[in-house]
Amino acid sequence: MEDNLKGRINRDALFSSETEDYRMPMEPDADDDVLLRMRTAKGNVDHVYYVEDKAEVEMTKAKSDELFDYYEYEITVGTDQVLYHFKVVSEQDVCLYNRLGPTQDGQPCFDFKITPGFHTPEWAKGAVMYQIFVDRFCNGDESNDVESYEYVYIGRPVQRVTEWDRYPAAMDVGYFYGGDLQGIWDKLDYIKKLGVEAIYLNPVFVSPSNHKYDCQDYEHIDPHFTRIEKDGGGLVRPDATDNKEADRYVQRSAGKENLEASDAFFARFVEEVHKRGMRVILDGVFNHCGSFNKWLDAEGIYEHSGDYEAGAYESKSSPYH
Repeated sequence: MEDNLKGRINRDALFSSETEDYRMPMEPDADDDVLLRMRTAKGNVDHVYYVEDKAEVEMTKAKSDELFDYYEYEITVGTDQVLYHFKVVSEQDVCLYNRLGPTQDGQPCFDFKITPGFHTPEWAKGAVMYQIFVDRFCNGDESNDVESYEYVYIGRPVQRVTEWDRYPAAMDVGYFYGGDLQGIWDKLDYIKKLGVEAIYLNPVFVSPSNHKYDCQDYEHIDPHFTRIEKDGGGLVRPDATDNKEADRYVQRSAGKENLEASDAFFARFVEEVHKRGMRVILDGVFNHCGSFNKWLDAEGIYEHSGDYEAGAYESKSSPYH
């Protein structure tokens, strides 16, 4: 693996990771000593540095084989999270190495990360996981489908898609195919036969988008994925740009009967998954939300429902402000 350019770093040979071969122990506790390792092409670089919070410490070449040199450095972690990357230097070249690989301008968000005391559950290590984007998987219950003109999302009324094979368009977030948890439930035996050990669900909490990453209510499962026990109310006009007339959506997404029924359905769904020896992982999305979120209520959904305190967008006296 010789570098054809004299004095240049062979970037293809650079490697490090957060696995047990390059971080020992892989998941340390507070006050543990941790040995970090960085790999380079044999005889290709002059120096390798461990970089943490802009402070650089030169690493030691600890061993070599026919193709590679391995540099090591030991740190002691405390209770705070540790972010680090590597700086590799040759006669005529410099590059940084983080979770994305070789780079010229490493960004802290892509640094390797140590969180003292965090341990991956044993059942998850090496497990076969099956990720499901719920709306596009299988429509098991058409009664909970989002209806066309049920509400306004990003300035235009949402649409129900009846052609399952329709190719998604740009900004397709307001188009719904009707996939739901009943559809996944119907396919559990098929999923099990694939050898799946854990089902990873894209967000299933109440949300106005088809991807549901802009959460509306973290405390309940979306009735459009589960059960709508109480229905009714009007739709918005085809030219509507706000949710003042979205009475049906208010009832469906914020009505307590629907939310309680949805949570109960989800509990039964998880029991069925567990009966087949599989587990469920939920995508929480707790670091951001959207204008529909009930603590903000910029769309007035919960203001209209009358069962919730005012949102922070609606009133400065809101407990969420």
